[in-house]
Amino acid sequence: MGEVNLGVVSYMRYLNQEGLEDGYTDSFGRQFPVDPREDFQLAKVQLTFRGWLFDPRFNYNAYFWTSNSNQGQSAQVVGAGNLSFIFNSALRVYAGVHSVPSTRSTNRTFPYWLRNDNRPIADEFFRGSYTQGLWAEGKLARGLEYRAMIANNLSALGVNAGQLDAKPNTFSAALTWMPTTGEFGPAAGFGDFEDHQEVATLLSAHYTRSTETPQSQPGTESIENTQLRLSDGTLLFGVNAFNTPGRITEARYQMMALNAGLKYRGYSLEFEYYARWLDQFRVDGIIPVSDLFDSGFQLQAGAMLIPKTLQLYVSGSQIFGEYGNPYDVGIGVNWFPFERRDVRINMMGLYVDKSPVGYSAYPVPVGAEGFTFLTDFSLAF
Repeated sequence: MGEVNLGVVSYMRYLNQEGLEDGYTDSFGRQFPVDPREDFQLAKVQLTFRGWLFDPRFNYNAYFWTSNSNQGQSAQVVGAGNLSFIFNSALRVYAGVHSVPSTRSTNRTFPYWLRNDNRPIADEFFRGSYTQGLWAEGKLARGLEYRAMIANNLSALGVNAGQLDAKPNTFSAALTWMPTTGEFGPAAGFGDFEDHQEVATLLSAHYTRSTETPQSQPGTESIENTQLRLSDGTLLFGVNAFNTPGRITEARYQMMALNAGLKYRGYSLEFEYYARWLDQFRVDGIIPVSDLFDSGFQLQAGAMLIPKTLQLYVSGSQIFGEYGNPYDVGIGVNWFPFERRDVRINMMGLYVDKSPVGYSAYPVPVGAEGFTFLTDFSLAF
């Protein structure tokens, strides 16, 4: 007795990074090479099986996810999932693997983004990733929803149990209010493909806290990788990260994200502000700081030029950090050939100034400066 449904997310990507500089210098004067790419990748295949067993309130979600840009590495394939029980509309409890609800993009809005499966650099820099734990979610009133999670660390994909801290010490929560219409489109995602005839609005707040160590961080090429970095791209836990004979072996991460958005008749404008505190360092050797503070924002705007068919968007972000103020600006189009969000062709031109983030599955590498072009053909249902 039960039900099973199949979901598929996959896309083919053409990536051209030939407009990037071939190296960068960090804030400490150290020089690093950048190897621009031009290639085709079946970048992602994600198969999801979801439904209920024995009782419609008892739900399961199992998925298999490949990051084919990482072929040949242990991070290429992930199998994960979760179980949940619905008590009522105000309380649904889960156990398993889920994204840390640290920013709007990690609060279950994927794949309803303007950009196809890539975030502005500020979102990528500040966010958490996928981890294992317990969480609850529900609707407190019309248009008012919450999600709260206790978990092992900020990113569990690519981290084995022996590398984790002695106890779960990651907490993340999000509160979302949609005051005017009580909704903000499917999954409260980005862009107004739905063509709201009344102004839809969204306000949300996120807070995340975690104690992290070098061992609890994933590899730099792990699937959905997230690493704690300085704003020039230097790994926080790297040996001699500050160009001194010292290394941070433990740090407390705290991050706040605030969102505001509106949608009306095919137009959308969406803003997110970030603030991150890193402190309570344990150090082997000597480093020149006792804490770090970085802030930033992203702004995305979209317009349906042809309803249900052609969408234009611009997106940009900037980080205001103690070791640099990198930024990115992108302009792109989405073509929906079947007048459905399930299938689209996305084309985007992206300019990045000294990106502090990057890995094989991301459009730019760490340190990138210059232009990148990408085209994705995607399927998501």
